Amino acid sequence: MNILGISGSLRQNSSNTALLRILKSFPHAEINFEIFPDLGRLPHFSPELDDSDASLQVRAFRAALSACDGVVLSTPEYAFGMPGVLKNALDWTVSSGEFGGKPVAAISASPTFAGGDKAHASLLLVLSALAAEVVPKASFPIPMIYKKISKAGEIIDPAIVDLLSGVLSELAAVVNAGKAE
Repeated sequence: MNILGISGSLRQNSSNTALLRILKSFPHAEINFEIFPDLGRLPHFSPELDDSDASLQVRAFRAALSACDGVVLSTPEYAFGMPGVLKNALDWTVSSGEFGGKPVAAISASPTFAGGDKAHASLLLVLSALAAEVVPKASFPIPMIYKKISKAGEIIDPAIVDLLSGVLSELAAVVNAGKAE
């Protein structure tokens, strides 16, 4: 099973990207976990550019989404919402429909006590518009992320291991259930 991780942050030392790297490091026999590396290279969305000649970066993003069985989105919160780079990427899939029916885990990690709850809510709202199949048990905000993983992206709080391994288990269960239908 192919799972695609997408970070809503372009920062090199982003805790949200670190969460995806941690997920990728988990040994899981049935899951091939890849992180999409080029979110920041997508052009600004414009319906006028969304045609058969869409840029190479947009085609690569759509192809990565089409090739995967499920998606893990991990995003920070900026100004009470998801970062513009993630919203821009999601906008590129409105007309092409790559998220339609696709199982998705939605995580928002933030240094605040609220844990990025507003970014999480806005992400869930957009995913509903894209007809994604959000997996509730694999979707949640993570407050005070700096107390759970280090700046180097290493786990500080052992409970985060259970939380993240649950993301992969729940996502895999939904993907397998969909394949059985």
